[in-house]
Amino acid sequence: MTGLWVVLGAVAVALAFGLYRHVTDGRARAVAGPSVPHLDATRLGSDLGSQATFVQFSSSVCAPCRATHRLLTEVTDADPTIAHIDVDAETRLDLVEEFGIMRTPTVLLLDADGVVRQRIVGAPKKADVLSALDEVAQAA
Repeated sequence: MTGLWVVLGAVAVALAFGLYRHVTDGRARAVAGPSVPHLDATRLGSDLGSQATFVQFSSSVCAPCRATHRLLTEVTDADPTIAHIDVDAETRLDLVEEFGIMRTPTVLLLDADGVVRQRIVGAPKKADVLSALDEVAQAA
């Protein structure tokens, strides 16, 4: 009988964790604090957008990274003032450590000055990406 309770407890914990991840994945969160991090074109190896830049941390074996890349490319193709830079998390461990990237895809949304304003962990939805862009544009 004890084994049944252990199995039921494990299933309950797994279900709770899955629901938590479902609710929080892909949501944009504002980055704030006394020292908000920033990036520049030199460190990224590519030009920043004049209004905003998406910096996507990806890995080669990450399926959600490919979907996120397609979504961000679609959004940036519609507006030339927005850039999308894909960073290979496996080769840029310096940036991964500096920005606390724990999983891929993670997207940092930079304003025109390269200051990180939003952070999206997991595969985002287009509505969340556009909402995050609006928040950055309003703050500028």
